[in-house]
Amino acid sequence: MTTPVKLIRSERLSDAAEYAYASKLPADAELIFLAGSCPLNTDGSTAALGDYARQAAKCIENMHIALEEAGATIENVVSTRVLVASNKQADLVEAWEVVRDAFGDHDVPSTLMGVTVLGYDHQLVEVEAVAAMTSACSPR
Repeated sequence: MTTPVKLIRSERLSDAAEYAYASKLPADAELIFLAGSCPLNTDGSTAALGDYARQAAKCIENMHIALEEAGATIENVVSTRVLVASNKQADLVEAWEVVRDAFGDHDVPSTLMGVTVLGYDHQLVEVEAVAAMTSACSPR
């Protein structure tokens, strides 16, 4: 399966960012808006209490499932927003490194934010994503 996502880079912007600065889709792309992926186990409990990296990994695991249910893969993701319940940059970076590594070469535009609190008890990380497919990509 191929992806309709074209990642945009610029030599006029810093290469310090660990992601593309923009992404572009063809006019016939079908957008998939994923709910924020949370570090929840199937029983509703929060996974990996107190561990930013392991919660980020659980978010990515759950995001893969949501993408699969929509007929997509991580290669169809257009952009992400990573929310981390902390005011410490090191905690944000710890979660970000897991997300960055999960995307590998498909380094979509992303925003990393420190927030005061997230919705579930003991939740430290949430990953939002938008994905896209075209009829040429769709397995259905």
